Amino acid sequence: MATVDKDHPTSKKSVPKSKVTKDKIITAYMEWVLLKEKAPISVFKFCKENNYTEAEFYSYFGSFEGLQIDIWNSFYEKTIILANKDESYCNYSNQEKMLTFFYTFFELLTLNRSYVLFALREHKNMMKNLSQLKGLRRNIKHFATELIQENNEDKKLKILKQSVTIFSEGAWIQTLFLLKYWMDDNSAGFENTDIVIEKSVRAIFDVFDTQPLESVLDFGKFLWKEKMV
Repeated sequence: MATVDKDHPTSKKSVPKSKVTKDKIITAYMEWVLLKEKAPISVFKFCKENNYTEAEFYSYFGSFEGLQIDIWNSFYEKTIILANKDESYCNYSNQEKMLTFFYTFFELLTLNRSYVLFALREHKNMMKNLSQLKGLRRNIKHFATELIQENNEDKKLKILKQSVTIFSEGAWIQTLFLLKYWMDDNSAGFENTDIVIEKSVRAIFDVFDTQPLESVLDFGKFLWKEKMV
């Protein structure tokens, strides 16, 4: 029976492992669009300028569109990791968990604000810009679904249980609203965005707790003041 020579060039161990990582490609892409003020068109040229091969790029992403989607997925995943670093997080109420999530998420976006603004304003067609958020949408809805299912477990009567579908879709719509507000926020340190996060989260939970009036009016007054309605 033939044996494999470990020192032979065809041996798997002799093939050098690529030093290119998913994060390195994402960082290179984000720097490219910010420095050139446009997205790369050719995977070949993008790889050539960053000193790695197309094969290395395609081992992580099938296209630039896939890479864009994964950037938003990374924002979500890093948000969850950071939120869970707080030892008290698991003991938070569902409302506190959602507040923590949004505060952390937008802090992360702020660190990458130049890229986010470029990505969401690249095309005149808003739907084309939003197409990169489909992975984020799935993640946000999953996060909200877990919160509402956990809340429903404490309710014995079926009539008191909250709609998972409505709540999760509402959380996504809320995310889009907050994202648009944050993009247009000119306040120092984006403090108005923090206020909107707090009021919107409280309002949506109060609606589901059938105590909406005070929160909705309070939230509405703030939006009116900020000329959002």
